[in-house]
Amino acid sequence: MGPPPRARNPASTRLAWLDTPHFHMLDTSLSQHELDESVGYLCHAIRIDTVNPPGNEARLGAWLDTILRGAGVETTLLEPVAGRAALIARLRGNGSAPPILLTAHMDVVGVEREEWSVGPFGGEVKDGYVYGRGAIDDKGMLVAELIAFLLLKRRVLDAGGTLARDVIFAATADEETGGEYGLGWIIEHHPELIRAKFAINEGGRVRIVDGRPLYAAVQTAEKVANVVTVTAIGPAGHASIPLEGNAVARLARAVALIAAHREPVVLSATTRGFFGGLQHVWPDVEIAGAMGEVASGEPSLVSRGAATLGRSPMFDAVLRTGISPTVLTAGSRHNVIPATGSATLSVRTLPGEDLDDLVTRLRALVADPQVEITVSSRGTDAPPSATDSIAFRALADAAQALDPSLVTVPYMSTGATESAKLRAWGVQTYGILPFPLDADDERRMHGADERIPIASLAFGIRLLLELLDRVQRVD
Repeated sequence: MGPPPRARNPASTRLAWLDTPHFHMLDTSLSQHELDESVGYLCHAIRIDTVNPPGNEARLGAWLDTILRGAGVETTLLEPVAGRAALIARLRGNGSAPPILLTAHMDVVGVEREEWSVGPFGGEVKDGYVYGRGAIDDKGMLVAELIAFLLLKRRVLDAGGTLARDVIFAATADEETGGEYGLGWIIEHHPELIRAKFAINEGGRVRIVDGRPLYAAVQTAEKVANVVTVTAIGPAGHASIPLEGNAVARLARAVALIAAHREPVVLSATTRGFFGGLQHVWPDVEIAGAMGEVASGEPSLVSRGAATLGRSPMFDAVLRTGISPTVLTAGSRHNVIPATGSATLSVRTLPGEDLDDLVTRLRALVADPQVEITVSSRGTDAPPSATDSIAFRALADAAQALDPSLVTVPYMSTGATESAKLRAWGVQTYGILPFPLDADDERRMHGADERIPIASLAFGIRLLLELLDRVQRVD
């Protein structure tokens, strides 16, 4: 007899399938030996310096290739350019269902060593945590996927079982700089190696609030990362004679106006599902009520709820297009008035929003003919992934199997990931950082003393195993 039905998820009555008993094909437990193996792999991966630029992922890719080949797995190790790597491995199914792709990137951001209490590339285990650059982003995910992939082979294929669908593992390069040698390069040059119906990538979260795991946010969409340049023009001269129309002053005025500007609230189905789910479990009554108002769709309630949620920068960024000035450049000497000054804006548009229309609005806001506002680069705009697919349902079911109190919600991430490239390519892609983390540990990502709790690493591996078990149903 299977396990008893699970309690209904209060966040969404649509998810009635959560009540269905599940019969495991795969043993999804994790032994102490396997957890120790996982921690050892993560420590070793951290010790391989893949700071991007320059990346140098080749050594990490070769190490992964050795592990997988040693386990009898079919692999392909690619070198997009000298020193960079992409490692793709595949477990073959019987073809009755299309493949699923597990992907993570091998490169990491740089470090300010003086800010760290431990060596950023030491892979140190301390007080129940693994410390090091990439522990969360994205070597933790890389190792969790690797272990889940290996355990799937050991426990199913090596035991004489079969899979309904191929499972592909892809370790990629060059994600942190949005460069040309990552997933986009594989899609362009070797699409047959990673073509799948579903993909699992970074981008979501399992958030701990008030000391307990509260929700799993599965990224089904993401904002589009664009770069806009503001250039001010004015008369040049010696600083001893102040000049009207000074380019630095023009630039400062324009940037101040843009920084104070707020785009209107725009709700997608993803955003309504996100707040509509969280309203049932959020511990702060005022915030929970505001979430319900935003999810209601009734304009006056949406406006009131958005005003409350807007006090949180994280929630506000989900509700509207965001504009952040990030770089100012003007002048070369204290005694010279420059002829030009420029500012860089990171503009994160909502999916489907017209960037050129936004630029037109900013020009009207600044209303200065001596200030030019132009698009320097455009991100990848992609349609959202479905929330009624087998993969999304399997992720939600997996989360609740491990912790029945967890609510699973769709999520539009404010940061950019390579999932947009996969979605634009037609692959239903779901982002989840599968490790329960509190706000403090999340803030360490890309910062000093990045770390992952070993217990959260174990949870993440089990979540992926539960997902791989459930997603083997034929669709």
